Amino acid sequence: MTRRILTAFFVLALATPLAACSNGRDALTIYSGRTENLIGPLLERFHAETGISIDVKYGDSAELALLIDTEGERTPADVFLSQTPGANAFLAGRDLLTELPAALVDQVDERFRDDHRLWVGVTGRQRVLVYNQDLMTPDRLPKSIDDIADPAFAGKVAVAPTNGSFQDFVTAMRQVRGDEGTAAWLESLARSGAPTYANNNAIVDAVSRGEVAMGLVNHYYNHRFLAEDPDLPSRNHHFPGDDIGSLLIPSTVGMLATTRHRDDALRFIEFLLEAEAQEYFSTETFEYPLVPGVAPAASLPPLQTLEAFPYRFSELGGGLQRTVELIRESGLGEG
Repeated sequence: MTRRILTAFFVLALATPLAACSNGRDALTIYSGRTENLIGPLLERFHAETGISIDVKYGDSAELALLIDTEGERTPADVFLSQTPGANAFLAGRDLLTELPAALVDQVDERFRDDHRLWVGVTGRQRVLVYNQDLMTPDRLPKSIDDIADPAFAGKVAVAPTNGSFQDFVTAMRQVRGDEGTAAWLESLARSGAPTYANNNAIVDAVSRGEVAMGLVNHYYNHRFLAEDPDLPSRNHHFPGDDIGSLLIPSTVGMLATTRHRDDALRFIEFLLEAEAQEYFSTETFEYPLVPGVAPAASLPPLQTLEAFPYRFSELGGGLQRTVELIRESGLGEG
């Protein structure tokens, strides 16, 4: 399918009325790759505290980024809140984002912000291997991200090839290992018969039910499941800090270069990095706050003690399209 056809498909799929909390005045328009049940309560808090009216369009982060690219200078979006850095990096590469103030961006560790201040991280989500402890014991788990393609684990490790976090993980792997090494890893995973699912929630649910023994996900999904039902047999396994399987991926936010509401857009981004919003993400979603001084959920180790693969996400650049091609060419999800 060509990019033009894909673009037309995404524009049609996303051409739904904006969910709004507008009071009739000219509103701040937010395109959100984070779901309504997650971000909606936070937007309501922002509106109540500032009086700033909001229109919000929800959708998949990559699809929304493609929509903004299609809309170009005509986009109504003022702010793009993405589940992953890759989508904002794509827009930055298309010159569709504008520079954020240094005082705002510098609150976040340089690993989780754009070198040119075009986007900034909001929360951190570590890649982990979720497993069913009734089916797998800790001593039998893969020791590295490369081990999951071993014949011993054939058909036992689920992935979500179309998920933004998985794609950002693969893009980072391309930066570290090159396309050839990354393609080899993807192809070995496909040959092993890795089950594929639509997203992280579906993987954790399948692991919890014993449908599959293990799966690659972000850490916080299993914490949410266990908060609802502590008796579930799903547990997180962390790869060592020198293994790219332990990558810590930020959710990100950027401001559109064409915004007509610069002050309101900046106020919203400031709000996301203030203690109230950071604590909300910590307690409600089990994500890592990226602003110093806000503690993660009690069940998580402090961010500064976390073993995570050292990677600067400004290096992601605009490589998402090639990543999607490599995943597709590997055969993951086919058959």
